Amino acid sequence: MDTGAVLDLMKQVAAEVITPRFRALADGEVIEKNPGDLVTVADREAEVLITQALGAAYPDAVVLGEEAHSADGSILTRYTAAEHAFTVDPVDGTKNFVHGSPDHAVMIAETVAGQTVRGWIWQPEHEVAWVTERGAGVERNGERVTRRPVGPDDAPRGATSIWSLRGHALADLPALQPSWVCCGVDYPKLIEGEVDYILYSRSNAWDHAPGSLMVTEAGGHVGHLDGVEYAPRSTQPGLVVASDRTTYAAVARRLPDDLTPR
Repeated sequence: MDTGAVLDLMKQVAAEVITPRFRALADGEVIEKNPGDLVTVADREAEVLITQALGAAYPDAVVLGEEAHSADGSILTRYTAAEHAFTVDPVDGTKNFVHGSPDHAVMIAETVAGQTVRGWIWQPEHEVAWVTERGAGVERNGERVTRRPVGPDDAPRGATSIWSLRGHALADLPALQPSWVCCGVDYPKLIEGEVDYILYSRSNAWDHAPGSLMVTEAGGHVGHLDGVEYAPRSTQPGLVVASDRTTYAAVARRLPDDLTPR
């Protein structure tokens, strides 16, 4: 499938099973997998449709879906060993979706030999598509986008999904604001300049593989708390997503020694 065909698939699936349920979820269509961890029938139906289409087009590829992983954790082992694979997050930002916020997205990434080579984010309620290909940049609704580095005299502005850090500052930097609680919105917001860095506690491939390539192609950098560059096979917790390498380094050296991602 070419890049446009994958995006068309995402739009079609969203139109069929996600958007009709936005602000219209029926009783019993929201399930709590774990305390505070929600899934809806829209997540599950969308993932099945996307996985079937990718599997038909690429029968030798491993498709790692968030909900498939929730049902069978062994799929992660197959994914990390696969030469060719895809990640699927059918409704990233499920809590937002459940509570009527338009800040949710469908996300897909394609990986080859453990590196993301293509990524897609479709924000159905905003009707915004982000698409990237390794070495070819990142586009927002078909227009090339880059991210200007933080100026040498400017203090980087950060956001986080780590509850214990919200409202707190890293040393002399401005206090961290809450993220948009959706990687499919967070990463684009960073590229657009809403924030200069984002801290995450987890590194799930379905959450970070698409956006990490987009940020990198736009001029940014994504790495773990210890300085190791992020790759989609990583299961190491804790990520710093930054507008540029200098900002990444500035944030990393200000992280508290006792910060334990959860």
